[in-house]
Amino acid sequence: MELRIETLSEKKLVGKRLTMSLTDNKTSILWQTFMPRRREIHNNVTNELISMRVYNEPLRLGDLNQEFEKWAAVEVFDFENVPEKMDSYTLTGGLYAVFHYKGLSTDNSAFVYIFGTLLMR
Repeated sequence: MELRIETLSEKKLVGKRLTMSLTDNKTSILWQTFMPRRREIHNNVTNELISMRVYNEPLRLGDLNQEFEKWAAVEVFDFENVPEKMDSYTLTGGLYAVFHYKGLSTDNSAFVYIFGTLLMR
């Protein structure tokens, strides 16, 4: 898995979101409902798909029941034409760790690697 630290500019995202935890993982449901409708978003900046977690409180390492909002989204130029039953999110610009991962959405090895290997250094 490749890790990059990047300074990202503000990004406007449109997609679908679900609240879940690692023990109640609904990632496959989220992507199954988003992918058939992604072409309804017409003002994409790129063809890249974005999978993102948003925590409303500080991450508690080891707490598999901590809830977060999981997003399946694409970057857009503006929020003028958000499809029905989709949401918008403005990702604040700043310093981010970016991980490129290809694999099953239910595979937690990436999560274990990120939090068990990289953060424990």
